[in-house]
Amino acid sequence: MPTVPPASKAARETAVDVTALLERGRTLATPVLRAAIDRLAPPMDTVAAYHFGWIDAQGRPAAGDGGKAVRPALAVLSAEVMSAAPETGIPGAVAVELVHNFSLLHDDLMDGDEQRRHRDTVWKVHGPAQAILVGDALFALANEVLLELGTVEAGRATRRLTTATRALIDGQAQDISYEHRDRVTVEECLEMEGNKTGALLACASSIGAVLGGADDRTADTLEKYGYHLGLAFQAVDDLLGIWGDPVATGKQTWSDLRQRKKSLPVVAALAAGGPASERLGEILAADAKSSDFENFSEEEFAARAALIEEAGGREWTADEARRQHTIAIEALDAVDMPDRVREQFTALADFVVVRKR
Repeated sequence: MPTVPPASKAARETAVDVTALLERGRTLATPVLRAAIDRLAPPMDTVAAYHFGWIDAQGRPAAGDGGKAVRPALAVLSAEVMSAAPETGIPGAVAVELVHNFSLLHDDLMDGDEQRRHRDTVWKVHGPAQAILVGDALFALANEVLLELGTVEAGRATRRLTTATRALIDGQAQDISYEHRDRVTVEECLEMEGNKTGALLACASSIGAVLGGADDRTADTLEKYGYHLGLAFQAVDDLLGIWGDPVATGKQTWSDLRQRKKSLPVVAALAAGGPASERLGEILAADAKSSDFENFSEEEFAARAALIEEAGGREWTADEARRQHTIAIEALDAVDMPDRVREQFTALADFVVVRKR
């Protein structure tokens, strides 16, 4: 079953092929992305190629899982808001994808994640130093890809990208700091997730339009769509981080609980009050002081997940994903765009809240 039930009847009644939309973004962006990676000095080019799934750990060609490609799809689609060719958004799609993967390389190391997309993470295969260096290089490449266009629009797009990147880094810093706190408010968690996920999806949703000549009002409104879509996206990620199928997600069972993440289901459950909430708070406080936490059994993590659900954290997070989805869709009403483009934005939003990985 989907993690979150479909939220938009209108989008379900259209004939938008979301798989094709995602594949279009991937197909248009990949050649330019590969060319950018080829600029890196060895061994960073090889390490980056491994991260993107183009080669295996031995350097042999591979057809790995390159991720969902939501951001490139949004960047390419946003160019069409301005009736520009989809190709107008390609530099933006590549730049956003480079920043996104810069954050993944660093996040995997900071979080100690050993698996991403069903394979060992870069730091696990190539070491922490390469994960840091390649991540830094991807961020630099993102700015190069945009600025070498040499246009006024490229300068505006770069400014939006760097602002989003700073917010993303703020969000990661908040996320790490929250792991060491007994309690985090729902408001703090939403602010963190808005920075960590919403900011870059907001940029992806506007950057193609900016490259196509959109004014700031149009770009800001598209960013509102992307920001709230990002909050919906992260709420679903938080559900998958506890209850997701490892076969689909490529991560360990109870992955967020193993990392003591103060994700939305946890925070909402702790704020709910009642016996299950109080018991969960006691257990998590004890976990923070435990020297044997890494050796906990599957049953112990399952028990914590059950308390989160009993306290209402799972249901609240699913409702929040739907709420943020609705805000995102309503933001599109303020932008004049072809009906076909609007339907595709809506279909991508529906895809975000109804997924298993």
